[in-house]
Amino acid sequence: MTLTNIDATPRRGVGRTMPRRAQGQAGMGLIEVLIAVLVLGLGLLGVAAMQSLALRNSQSSLERSQAVIQAYAMAEAMRANAAAAKSGAYDTGSAQCFGATASGGSDLAAADRANWVQALGESLGKTASTCGKIACAADSCSIEVVWDDTRGGGAGGENDADKRTFRMQVRL
Repeated sequence: MTLTNIDATPRRGVGRTMPRRAQGQAGMGLIEVLIAVLVLGLGLLGVAAMQSLALRNSQSSLERSQAVIQAYAMAEAMRANAAAAKSGAYDTGSAQCFGATASGGSDLAAADRANWVQALGESLGKTASTCGKIACAADSCSIEVVWDDTRGGGAGGENDADKRTFRMQVRL
């Protein structure tokens, strides 16, 4: 009786037989490559969106920090000239905005106010929506800084939805 291997076919080599490989797909097809590229592309778009959001939030944070710095700078100027501040020389009445013709004035308080509004514009944006307001009563003053945060906000500037306000109370 002779033994024969039905599933074996002669292959390269000296008299050796190797099992026949199942007939099927041996590599990746075009569809698998396209799906992999699509998944990679969506991932990269997600990373780009996160980077954009981080940049916007970073800009908004910088503007908030600048508003705080400018408010504290005015508070220190008022403390340096406390007698005039307590008498109401630093009061603005209404908000003073960047770009409005505000003269430096002849006294230190008027010059400080004009320089402060100019500094607000330089640090928060040279727009008419960058404003500052000071109101004093006895030895307590309220300092308010308003600016447009369109780059950092999500409302797109409609109906003043992106206006930000920083208020602080100061004791002289």
